[in-house]
Amino acid sequence: MGARLTDSAEYAHLWGTDEVRAVFDQQARRQGWLDVLVALAGAQAELGIIPAAAADAIRQGARAELLDLDLLASRTRETGHSTLGLIAALQAILPAHAAEHVYYGVTVQDVTDTWTVLAARRVMAVVERDLRALAGELVDLAEQHRSTLMAGRTHGQPGAPITFGWKVASWADEVARHLERVRDGQPRWWVGQLGGAVGTLGFFGEDGPALRAAFCRRLDLADPGISWLTSRDRLVEVATLLAMVSATLARIGNEVMELQRPEIGELREGADAAVVGSITMPHKRNPERSEHLDTLARLVRSQAVVMLEAMPQLHERDGRGWKAEWVAFPEVCLLATESLAVALDLIGGLEVDPRRMRATIEDRQGALSSELVLSERSKAVGKHRAQAELQSVLAAARGDGRSLAAAVVDAGLLDAGQVATLLAAGSAPTASRDVDATVARVRAQLAASGVVPASGVVRS
Repeated sequence: MGARLTDSAEYAHLWGTDEVRAVFDQQARRQGWLDVLVALAGAQAELGIIPAAAADAIRQGARAELLDLDLLASRTRETGHSTLGLIAALQAILPAHAAEHVYYGVTVQDVTDTWTVLAARRVMAVVERDLRALAGELVDLAEQHRSTLMAGRTHGQPGAPITFGWKVASWADEVARHLERVRDGQPRWWVGQLGGAVGTLGFFGEDGPALRAAFCRRLDLADPGISWLTSRDRLVEVATLLAMVSATLARIGNEVMELQRPEIGELREGADAAVVGSITMPHKRNPERSEHLDTLARLVRSQAVVMLEAMPQLHERDGRGWKAEWVAFPEVCLLATESLAVALDLIGGLEVDPRRMRATIEDRQGALSSELVLSERSKAVGKHRAQAELQSVLAAARGDGRSLAAAVVDAGLLDAGQVATLLAAGSAPTASRDVDATVARVRAQLAASGVVPASGVVRS
């Protein structure tokens, strides 16, 4: 309907991919709920709880395109019940002998929670696919720039030299951990919900456990062993993981955004001739993808908190937190998967400027090698005394524009040969060593879980 700006024709592409929108589209949701009812009827017929003919009729009639949507909407409003409208619309399609066996002995959450798990499974398949693709892009980039020197920064200030490959390897390492989390969580997450009135399946007596097992099997879900009507940790865990993934992508985006600043100019987003940076300042090349990753991550975190608020529920059913999930969970999924699509686009077109990276180091006249000088001087006088000496010497050097080498030699802390050796060595060998180890580890992880497919992101 487009009442929300994020669903509008102009802006919807910024807040979710078509691929994941299709999971939560209202027609897909209706069909998903119907599919759950079909699985329920089939399991009940299997155990002789309802006639097989009724289950077969429900299976044939449970098609979203056959529903009378006016009837569905009016009955939902009239009854104030979440699914009575759907039940009435389905019953209107079915022969009389089957209509009474629709939704037999179960309740709203059995349908909606089970469908949400099925939807989440589809979403997390996209997440896993795109995380793997992103990890693959990152390890390639890390290997390409394993020896590309740049300034490592702490508190926003140049610290000691690293390599760009080392920075990217840290991104890849974090993405790979998310992949582990996705795989580790699946046995916990993909379970059905069938509990009836208060979760005990009392309507079905001794048949309850067997019915739940048959129902879950038909949907290729695990049997939870006990109802989870007010135990929301599984879906909260999924949402929290998606918030973590989005935060990682925001970290990458913030790095690119900061290093694209013209006064730094070490990285740049790939340029598209059609993109307008500013309608009043034509020279601008804005880091649109990078900053959008941070925007998306903020929104995912906020909705994940709503999900977390659903955990302290009351008794055996509590509509407050549960229905808040109806808004929050699809938003988490849409925004997080859009983040992955944006990140893949960003990394795929990233422009690296090794010359500017090296210039940043050279402009500081060797000062970024102070850690190595400190290490060497510490061998002679101890670390704390060496720290005090260098602090004083370099403060004076800043005042008269002398280089680190000149200041240290003038002060008699090290001789010229020692300083030259230290400056020539730098920290590239240790950074490159870490890159090699991380790249090998992540590639082994990807290989163990299969070939990384292309992203396959469907954009508006």
